[in-house]
Amino acid sequence: MSISIKKNIPNGVQDYAPLECKNKRSVEESLRKNFELWGYNEVQTPAFEYYDVFAHGIGSYRQEKLIKFIDSDGRILALRPDLTLPIARLVTSTHKDLTFPLRFFYIDDAFGFDNPSARDQRQFTQAGIELIGESSPYADAEVIAMAIESLQVAGLTHFTIDIGQVDYFKGLIEEANLTDKQGEQLRKGIDTKNMIDVENILSDSKIKGELKEKILELPFLYGGEEVLEKAKEFATNERSRRAVENVGKIYEALCSYGYERYLSIDFSMLQEIEYYTGMIFKGYVMELGSPLLGGGRYDSLLAEFGYSSPSTGFALSMKSILIALEKQSGFKENINIDVVVGHDEISSKEAFKFMQKHRSEGKRAASAMGTSCEEILVYAKKIGAKEVYYIKNNQIEAIK
Repeated sequence: MSISIKKNIPNGVQDYAPLECKNKRSVEESLRKNFELWGYNEVQTPAFEYYDVFAHGIGSYRQEKLIKFIDSDGRILALRPDLTLPIARLVTSTHKDLTFPLRFFYIDDAFGFDNPSARDQRQFTQAGIELIGESSPYADAEVIAMAIESLQVAGLTHFTIDIGQVDYFKGLIEEANLTDKQGEQLRKGIDTKNMIDVENILSDSKIKGELKEKILELPFLYGGEEVLEKAKEFATNERSRRAVENVGKIYEALCSYGYERYLSIDFSMLQEIEYYTGMIFKGYVMELGSPLLGGGRYDSLLAEFGYSSPSTGFALSMKSILIALEKQSGFKENINIDVVVGHDEISSKEAFKFMQKHRSEGKRAASAMGTSCEEILVYAKKIGAKEVYYIKNNQIEAIK
């Protein structure tokens, strides 16, 4: 292998230099602490699973989006493309020993070829939660409230949470008697607000009159609380009516918690409607063109693994969070050391004891290998040291 290749890294992965790594870990630790304060417990799953975990049923990934390999027994394995499916597998294999409702969180890496929110990364860190065993709108409100607080504790100041409900669209599709293919084409058109496609699909399906007008209005059903009343007027079937009521209860709860300024309602948000079974939401900042986080209710997912239980949760992209943070407020410009200690040849033991004393007090102490006070001061200045000492003949002296 040539030196030039050795110095590069594959597409889709990245190094984190000390400052970048410190900022990333700082955000992760803030999220971890917040998740724990809400009563959630951390879980960790293997970096790779059997291919079948990700390849079949609700939530499955297309084969070409997975990073696959073969084990020594000839079985196909895949690096996890997300964390929710492995946690669903974990819950269904251990549910007899667990106390519901379950509150789990994770901060870990996922891998794959289809993660636009992570800016085309093939290895990307996700942080998220799963609330399993609760079906009420207040469980969904808890998850969205945690998403809001997660963005706050990460350091973001300006963001929006868009809330939708896939059953609203599903109710209209049932009322229109559309085929699965027509419904999927219409979903894509509405989700992307491509009105030409939406009108063409409706014309081909022969839908007319009031129902056609309702569907044509769906891409524009977003905004504040007033959207609930408009959506309620359009909902002439029971499934769509229940969806509006569900969003209304979630929205009301979140407003009572003091989060109204972050909220928007969007009944045209229709990603992955087979995966999600009710409320869905995404988090946005003006600085990015794609969501920071996404989640919702997926009550059918655990049944794919042989155990049925209502579930809701969200995942956020650490890469997107870091990019947004840098654009909104910037990061620390350096990594400070509290104490730098230099010493002569006979004072290494005394220098070690002196640095250990500072470390026991929670200070960062580093040894300077220079042979003169001038060299030590140059080094200390470069790393932003607050205190500088030189130990000669086991005598400690502060230098400036």
